Amino acid sequence: MTAKGSALLHEVAKRILARYLERTGAVNVSVAHALRDEALGVDIQYTKGVTRLSAKVKADSYFGSDPLEIADRDLPYYRAETHSYALESISDTTTREPGWLQRSQADDLFYYRLVIAQPEADIAALLEGPDQVFFTELAVERDELRIIPMRELREWFAEAQDRYTPRPVMTDGRPAWYRIVSEKDLDAEVPGVRVVGSVYHKVVGS
Repeated sequence: MTAKGSALLHEVAKRILARYLERTGAVNVSVAHALRDEALGVDIQYTKGVTRLSAKVKADSYFGSDPLEIADRDLPYYRAETHSYALESISDTTTREPGWLQRSQADDLFYYRLVIAQPEADIAALLEGPDQVFFTELAVERDELRIIPMRELREWFAEAQDRYTPRPVMTDGRPAWYRIVSEKDLDAEVPGVRVVGSVYHKVVGS
């Protein structure tokens, strides 16, 4: 079944970031399947040097800067920039299962902001295609990767989350709770945040 909504953006982000890791020297890059992701909160595993590392990917489309594209209802993955992080605290309001921030066994959070100036159906079709087509025809207009150490983020969030109002979000058909955290606060208070910047230009082409 073709992914839709936030699940589609998540799959797109994983594919881009896996390719980026390969292009920047990582080896043995593997992308987790859905069931493994749910169980471990790990989306990508890779080796840098002699170290095996893992990452949880969070894709965020609130990074748009063009008012016309932001207003275009046919572009669901082009939202206005918010200068914030969306962190899941409760993954299911019915079962009260903790969000991926608490459950993830990943070393790092790959917080990936990207806006795509294409309709959802077009993006889904590209995702099903080969790399050559996907990476040359996907209309990523703006992107930014931030790498945040998961342990330090989790410890900070446990103390700081009550400073931020919880918001209900529908995630893959289930109601979840998120905290929308100020970028300024998190970057200043969580040690080890790395702003990588745009990565899509490094994966386009052969």
